[in-house]
Amino acid sequence: MLDLAITLFTLAFLALGFRRPFLWVLAFLYIDTLSPQKISYSLLASMSISLVAFVLAFMGWLLLDDKRDSRFTMRQGIIAALLVYCGVTTMFADFPVEAAEKWSWVWKALVFAIFLPLTLRTRLRIEAAALVLVLSVGTIIINGGIKTVGGGGGYGTLRLLLDTNFGLYEGSIISAVSIAVIPLIVWLMKHGTVFKPDWRVKLFGIALIFACALIPIGTQARTGLLCLGLLGVLSLRTVKRRFLYLGLMAALVAVAIPFLPESFTKRMDTIENHKADQSASTRVAVWLWTLDYVKDHPFGGGFDAYRGNKLKVELVTVTGEGNNTSKDVTEVEEKSRAYHSSYFEMLGEQGWPGLFLWLWLLVSGLWQMEKIRSRWKNRTGPGETWQAPLANALQQSLLVYMLGGAFVGIAFQPFCYMLIGLQCGLWSYLKRIDSPKARPRFEKPQLRTGNAVAAQ
Repeated sequence: MLDLAITLFTLAFLALGFRRPFLWVLAFLYIDTLSPQKISYSLLASMSISLVAFVLAFMGWLLLDDKRDSRFTMRQGIIAALLVYCGVTTMFADFPVEAAEKWSWVWKALVFAIFLPLTLRTRLRIEAAALVLVLSVGTIIINGGIKTVGGGGGYGTLRLLLDTNFGLYEGSIISAVSIAVIPLIVWLMKHGTVFKPDWRVKLFGIALIFACALIPIGTQARTGLLCLGLLGVLSLRTVKRRFLYLGLMAALVAVAIPFLPESFTKRMDTIENHKADQSASTRVAVWLWTLDYVKDHPFGGGFDAYRGNKLKVELVTVTGEGNNTSKDVTEVEEKSRAYHSSYFEMLGEQGWPGLFLWLWLLVSGLWQMEKIRSRWKNRTGPGETWQAPLANALQQSLLVYMLGGAFVGIAFQPFCYMLIGLQCGLWSYLKRIDSPKARPRFEKPQLRTGNAVAAQ
């Protein structure tokens, strides 16, 4: 039944694009986020549906869409430079077969990030793209939240719509992303126009936020807990009653802790004592190996260069209490261990130039969203109150993603580049409508009567 429903919905989504070509852009966002072709086991599974949506989206814009308001921004140029650079490193990769496999989906994410802002030339389109992204991720989150409440969680055992560790269906990745989408959910609850913010929208939004908060518990991923803490701190900037907010957060944590499963609290304890946890200790060892690797390979080793690492990890186990404690040190050999960090992933695979381009892309996005927020936050005119909150939401989402990326290799995850595409589209749109020539459109329209001009 699920296969039939998701197949009909996906095909109907694509069919509607023949009436409104921009819907193909939204269809690609949905398909590349949720991966319905992998959930399906019949028609969609036999089709390259992602590539079909990608081609339709591009051709629809190229042949049918109005391109007068499309602008190419500096950050799109950075993505283009990163795309070319990654293509070159792939040709000279240490592991050419594995590198080519990763490149087969990375180039699509980068090209779509360059293309997406060109289509986001109205507020409705920007909101629609944010809405589809949230609902697509939300489909995975709701499924995981329900299973967590039902006791089906656990590290490496929470089964989402797909029984796989690829993309958003990997525990640590969905844990970070679930927290990163919360600011966008809040913005849609307050400023949405596709679904106007009535009690039903707000109730659904609150329930979805609750499900987002459950994902770090269900996956038992330490990354999600850190991301949730960061979002709580970032929210202090915009909440009106900060002391009340802090009190409620503290009370919520105090109430929630007794209900958390013992396996979750034990795993969170390894944040402080990482030497006793093999996974955490291996990450540190891989990071040190990467720093040594780029001394001889400053331009990186191409995608999946981590496959060449060989590590020796010391695990320290402390037993006893007080003065009667003893330490047991066990040496474990590891090889071909992934980076478990977007920053070291980019450094090891693309070298210092790739890391510089990527950081430039992220930091410039934070700066642009801050500029928008500062420029629009005090405006109260009709149609001028949604811009600053959206910039703030996109900034918070990216900051949460960047923190999550410190512990998970998600430097090339499409979700990140969809966020960046939204940022570029918002920056380009607001820069165009707020220029001196376009500014009169925010003033009251005037009615010309003969030689006189009277305000309506």
